[in-house]
Amino acid sequence: METVGNIVAFLEHHAPKAWQESYDNSGLLTGFLNQEVKGVLISLDCIETVIDEALALGCNMVVAHHPILFSGLKKLNGNNYIERTIIKAIKNDVALYAIHTNLDNVWHGVNFKLAEVLGLTPVQVLLPLQKTLKKLEVMVPESHAAAVRDALFDVGCGSIGLYSNCSFNLKGHGTFKARAGAKPFVGQIEADHIEPETKIELVFNANLQQQTETALKNAHPYQTPAYQIIDINNTQQLGSGLLAQLPKPIEEMTFLQLLKERLNVPCIRHTEPLNRPISTIALCGGAGSFLLPRAITLKAQAFVTADFKYHQFFDADGRILITDVGHYESEQFTKQLLYDLLKGKFNTFALHLSKVNTNPVKYFT
Repeated sequence: METVGNIVAFLEHHAPKAWQESYDNSGLLTGFLNQEVKGVLISLDCIETVIDEALALGCNMVVAHHPILFSGLKKLNGNNYIERTIIKAIKNDVALYAIHTNLDNVWHGVNFKLAEVLGLTPVQVLLPLQKTLKKLEVMVPESHAAAVRDALFDVGCGSIGLYSNCSFNLKGHGTFKARAGAKPFVGQIEADHIEPETKIELVFNANLQQQTETALKNAHPYQTPAYQIIDINNTQQLGSGLLAQLPKPIEEMTFLQLLKERLNVPCIRHTEPLNRPISTIALCGGAGSFLLPRAITLKAQAFVTADFKYHQFFDADGRILITDVGHYESEQFTKQLLYDLLKGKFNTFALHLSKVNTNPVKYFT
């Protein structure tokens, strides 16, 4: 039996809630973690028609990219689509889960999937998150160094890029005197003691600090382990947007045609063509105008995103081709991303891709 909690834990291992933006509301919005999952429906948005679809398919959980709730509700009277959706979900015991900007910000997330669809090779995050890493330094008796390292690795410490179980180890000698009332692992009360020790250093994601300290204290043999945790400024492939490369340069009109075909969009809003080949592209699924300065700084020739306002198009200033493909259109493949993630892990319940087109923007062509 799989529970809502199992699915939440798996998704948040891939895209921790700690990586969501401050304005966001990712996470479990309705339902209980111990609720048994009978079926999961995956959608970009969660609105009434999606709940209806879930019920028709026998699904009691909806995993959506966009949260239906961004702020608190003071009443639940069904006066708008948000209230009606929440009421319908609760009345029918449907758990609603949203995985929004935390999925945007992880490397193998929304923008990575968009790059894959467009046939691009990801290069780097456009705007990395800051202060996402910490370093642990701990002194351990040599006899227990391996056990402590393994306990820390098990909670995710020591991961650097595509490498795991990374640590630095330095042998030395620790000194201490156990005072009255102590229960020393080695040494005698009121006697100076010298113990061969290993200093272990490793990095971990800042959101894992509680788990890291718990694992350390549970595995460490000393009554009072000697350790310190240090903030470090190293950046990771974690943050907003993506810089990517085409296999070979193409002309601007060819690039616009590629976008239109791969994203199946009826139209693309864009700035004045610059009559130069396109090879380096900035991407941001959803509203990405805030990343324009960064895209220009990193020498992107084109920027694929959505929700640019009229006056913001002027900010291209002859330096980049802005292409606004539409919010829904830029994130439409997120459903497949989530489907593939869950399908690769769970096989005890039905998993469905929503067939409801939740795009509120329509085009007259």
